[in-house]
Amino acid sequence: MLKLNLEGIYNFLDWHNYAQTFAPQIKVIHQKLHQDQQLKEKYLGWLELPLHFDFQELEKMKQLKNSHPNLDVLVVIGIGGSYLGAKAGIEFLQTPFKKTKPEILFAGHQASGNYLTNLLHYLKDKNWAINVISKSGITLEPALAFRILKKEIEEKYGKQLAKNRIFVTTDSQKGVLLNLALKEGYQTFVIPDSVGGRFSVFTSVGILPFVFANLDVVSMMKGALQAYHDTFQEDLFQNQAYQYALARYLLHTQQNKKMELLVSYEPHLLSFSEWWKQLFAESEGKEEKGLFVGATNNSTDLHSLGQFIQEGTKMLFETVLNVTSIKDDCVVPHIPNELDNLNYVAGKTYSQINQKILQATKQAHIEGKVPNLEIVIPTLDAYHFGYLAYFFQKACAMSGSLLGINPFNQPGVEIYKQKMFALLKS
Repeated sequence: MLKLNLEGIYNFLDWHNYAQTFAPQIKVIHQKLHQDQQLKEKYLGWLELPLHFDFQELEKMKQLKNSHPNLDVLVVIGIGGSYLGAKAGIEFLQTPFKKTKPEILFAGHQASGNYLTNLLHYLKDKNWAINVISKSGITLEPALAFRILKKEIEEKYGKQLAKNRIFVTTDSQKGVLLNLALKEGYQTFVIPDSVGGRFSVFTSVGILPFVFANLDVVSMMKGALQAYHDTFQEDLFQNQAYQYALARYLLHTQQNKKMELLVSYEPHLLSFSEWWKQLFAESEGKEEKGLFVGATNNSTDLHSLGQFIQEGTKMLFETVLNVTSIKDDCVVPHIPNELDNLNYVAGKTYSQINQKILQATKQAHIEGKVPNLEIVIPTLDAYHFGYLAYFFQKACAMSGSLLGINPFNQPGVEIYKQKMFALLKS
């Protein structure tokens, strides 16, 4: 199980007094989340997904994967929550150096012609398929990528064979993409109406790519289910997700912090940090409220952003993801008659050294007036990915509710789209 360490904020907040004050409000919000039927039907389909996970649908996905035993690449087309959860889970659990088949690649998550052209060149001699993900089917970047990749796959395999290599994840009732899938005879999977993109990692949006990536989805959902039970507690003092939500809310409102940095010390967490950024920024950034969220990966970023964090404007706090056990590790050898003066770390593992860097950085930043929250993760496996992702989803729901905004919509993203379409059509 995860452990939330709040000691790094005690010098900045009277945590225990604030917790006593806010506990009744948090109980009320919890009850609304779990009992407001209208809210659940419109926005909260993700809330009980671990409790009612569709294992028959999982078997259907496994059968689909097994029907393509020689697949080299699955191209997942999506943007925002339609790809970030899948990418986060795959990179959380897989090494970048050992390529398993099929390789999962992404498209439609930006508008770079250079990226797409290079992807098409890469696919030339590959056996590949497409999973296109979009609830509406009209989001520009994935729609354009699908148009181009659909043409390419049909030219390679012929239209009849190509249709068995295109899997569509979309709305169950309506939309351009659903209509196209029904007309062409593509295999379809459903995005539930009441699940927004950033909360969709445990729907077919994330699960189908996980299946093709050979991830342990059953263990992942066990972790998510445990997180569901642990965060079902309405008592603030028994619910670490709510404690995290309250801590970040208090640092924002009482300490005037404008930014939260999610800090990791493992490259496997880089895409997870991107998923986390969308989750909180899109949920809370409205009505001129909310924290600006960013992420760093140490020790790399200690040699770029570290100076600002230590001595720059005191605008931020950090949430540190501390992975305490690493499966694959490296030991520093002892070298007789050393010339590099590094025998003082001989015999230590890289993870032991990384832990010392983490502890030293945390101590230095706290002394530099940067509050630190810490989330201790026992190891990087499917169970803990499931737990951590659900933990943050539940924390986000509470955190946004404390701000007094609706954490489940995103009206602001439509503004640039309207202007973009006007320019493209002019």
